[in-house]
Amino acid sequence: MSDPLKNLFGHIRIILCEPQHPGNIGAAARAMKTMGLARLYLVNPRRFPDKEADERATNAADVLANTIVCDTLDTALSGVTLAAACTARSREIAAPAVAAREAAAQLVDVARSQPVALVFGNEVCGLSTDQVKRCQLVATIAADPAHTSLNLAAAVQVFAYELRMHAAGSALPDKPRDLASHDEIEGFYAHLEQELFAIGYLNPDQPKKLMQRVRRLFARTLLEREEVNILRGIVRTLRVPKKRI
Repeated sequence: MSDPLKNLFGHIRIILCEPQHPGNIGAAARAMKTMGLARLYLVNPRRFPDKEADERATNAADVLANTIVCDTLDTALSGVTLAAACTARSREIAAPAVAAREAAAQLVDVARSQPVALVFGNEVCGLSTDQVKRCQLVATIAADPAHTSLNLAAAVQVFAYELRMHAAGSALPDKPRDLASHDEIEGFYAHLEQELFAIGYLNPDQPKKLMQRVRRLFARTLLEREEVNILRGIVRTLRVPKKRI
């Protein structure tokens, strides 16, 4: 593997949220290894480390050995600038939905300079609405409408393949964008929600639907770091307007 490709893949995280079966963790690690990916994150796994994970990983023991286990999805996404929620379920309010191939293209383009992530739900119920809203994209795999649920490791394999195909066949962007990180964007949302409560625009009894729509609005833009700083400056003036001399 060339150094540019290796460096690019070093910016891509595969995040499994609350995986129930250690065998699927091992199989996902194997799927990653075959495509050159190595950064595996687990959010509250039911059993890990585990012998079954080791057995299913085959030649990907190094991926398992370097796996990072987190208590929350926010921790796993810390520093990430673009995250795609991998789900077949339709959502009333969610980030823009794209096909797996388009999601891979967007992720690879950003990963050439900044960290990105693919987020997968557990084998029983997939991703929760709260987990999906922390991502800027919703990515889906084309499947028979009557049978849209894939095995977790199989889904990881499909996305890993698409990532590699786009990485190997696409040109470098002229100038990478300085996108805001997950932490910076979540800080902006929390700041905005706090100020909207304070000025009475947001209903404290039913805030979630409006804030989900706000998240969807900004997710379409892929905010840059400077843009988040501008927005937070605007939000700060909602209650304390600047005095002009």
